[in-house]
Amino acid sequence: MANHKPSGATRGEIQVRNVTKTYGTGPFAKTVVQDCSFTIEHNKLTVMIGPSGCGKSTLIRLLAGFEKPDTGSIQIDGRPITGPGKDRLVVFQESALFPWMTTMDNILYGPRARGEQNGQTQSQADFLLEKVGLKAFSRKYPTQLSGGMQRRAELARAMINNPDVMILDEPFRGLDAMSKELMWEYYSGLYEESHRTNFFVTTDIDEAIFLADRLIVMTNIPTQVRATLEVDIPRPRRLANTFDNERANEIKMQALSLLHEEAMKSFSGGSRAAADFIEAYAKRTSKAPVEAKLPE
Repeated sequence: MANHKPSGATRGEIQVRNVTKTYGTGPFAKTVVQDCSFTIEHNKLTVMIGPSGCGKSTLIRLLAGFEKPDTGSIQIDGRPITGPGKDRLVVFQESALFPWMTTMDNILYGPRARGEQNGQTQSQADFLLEKVGLKAFSRKYPTQLSGGMQRRAELARAMINNPDVMILDEPFRGLDAMSKELMWEYYSGLYEESHRTNFFVTTDIDEAIFLADRLIVMTNIPTQVRATLEVDIPRPRRLANTFDNERANEIKMQALSLLHEEAMKSFSGGSRAAADFIEAYAKRTSKAPVEAKLPE
């Protein structure tokens, strides 16, 4: 089998420096991202986790070049990101497969649209279909595939374009628990073979720990980096042993502690019942006693 390791495997480092993004003006202005800085290291799988609605999807749009920051800079390999580019490819939450195309045609859409289809791209499509376990479904349409199969097809369609960086915005959200965990193993295995730079956004702590080389924990809106944790767990990773790993559980508890603090802040203007709920939840998941306080 030919080596299909992406040509951009040694590239793809993104630096975000002091980025702020505000929507609206005057009394209607709302700052979503504020003075945010982090690095997506090349050849690593960086996972970002934070409270729902904290601004992670806004950062995705900025990294993809769909929007521009108001202040600060975003660079890939030392070059400013000024718009979308073929060096970055985004996989969103919603399925983007064309319903009138077969699985194979969906995967080949990018090369065909660029006029680049040839024997090599066909061979690569066959290779990717086999890697994601869809070789027997190459002539099926999206409606004939399960949700997990559709997500695997989207991963193959992204990888055939050989981007330097794959950006994934909660791609497994909405799948049932078993399908989601199977997708973690499929996706992790694909990354471990290619070591392409990946940036993955999630709100699921188990998903984050299982996948990440580095974990970026975000604050509430307006979002900033709360902490960056190195997930130094051996690869390859399998569900059967990763969550029994003592180090994995240490990192999980550290991340949960930070996320709990951010959750409490989001409830700071709430009721006594809301504070009691957060306090009880934190006690169940933390060894240290936690006190939830209402604002003065």
